[in-house]
Amino acid sequence: MQETLVLATRRSALALAQSRAVRAALLARFPDLRIELKEVVTEGDRLLDRPLAEVGGKGLFVKAIEAELLAGRADFAVHSFKDLPAELPPGLAVVAVPPREAVEDVLVSRRGESLATLPRGARVGTSSLRRAVLLRRLRPDLEVVPLRGNVDTRLRKLEAGEVDAVILARAGLVRLGLADRAGEVLDPRVFLPAIAQGALALEAREGDRRVGGILRALDDPPSAARVLAERAFLRAVGGNCHVPIGAYTWWEGEILAIKGFVAAPDGTSYVEAEARGKDPEEAARALAETLLARGAARALAGWANPAPGGQDSASSAFRPDTGGA
Repeated sequence: MQETLVLATRRSALALAQSRAVRAALLARFPDLRIELKEVVTEGDRLLDRPLAEVGGKGLFVKAIEAELLAGRADFAVHSFKDLPAELPPGLAVVAVPPREAVEDVLVSRRGESLATLPRGARVGTSSLRRAVLLRRLRPDLEVVPLRGNVDTRLRKLEAGEVDAVILARAGLVRLGLADRAGEVLDPRVFLPAIAQGALALEAREGDRRVGGILRALDDPPSAARVLAERAFLRAVGGNCHVPIGAYTWWEGEILAIKGFVAAPDGTSYVEAEARGKDPEEAARALAETLLARGAARALAGWANPAPGGQDSASSAFRPDTGGA
């Protein structure tokens, strides 16, 4: 008898592309398996007129999907890992992390300029608070403007001249078959990516051995270890959806290296550091301790106590890194 699993996914083009890729990979390993896609509209997909940090943060992209899992109406879900909050709801677990796609951000400009060659005053679109802070830090002479919408929408706005350039996740372009639009690939040790950027999370009910055993066929331990370290750093430093935070991990033999930053929403406070260790979580905690010792707590407190007349009113137009791109 053919076994059927139900895969819950968002309806966005990127989410569907990711889910279909995972389904194809599973069917290649389990040809007798049948996987049905169940499309779910999340609150994050509905609320397009307000910054997500004001109405619930990253969880808005996953709560409805997780409700399907907890109710038994779906067997597993495929998420852009960076959409998942630092803590999962009781009863659910990430049981597999497939091989990670490219982690970098890319700059796509109308005239082929790089970040260094964009003219003074050029308008760069992004919906990410992290990207906005990094852009202002590296090129304070640019105008950073909020730009929401899916990848296609943002590229159309670029082509229409609403902005001179956009910043996108390289992984999202690759998964949508738009790798040729990538433009300049930004150095991830300078333009630090979002936590878990480029990684997928296969989420299922905790203790479901049948589903977990199938999904673990796609697990890639080196990718999982890097994401584990980045998320451990996020928890250890006390990050939340109001504060720009980024991290980049890489392997040096058997040693995991991690570089991260924490900044105030208006960019007035910015601290970064590196740490290394054989144990990914220990390296992450060491990084968090270093950043906190260097003043990260001031940045974390900054979102709750914005300076009068400062840039926080502008930063509220941006949001956490979500949606895979």
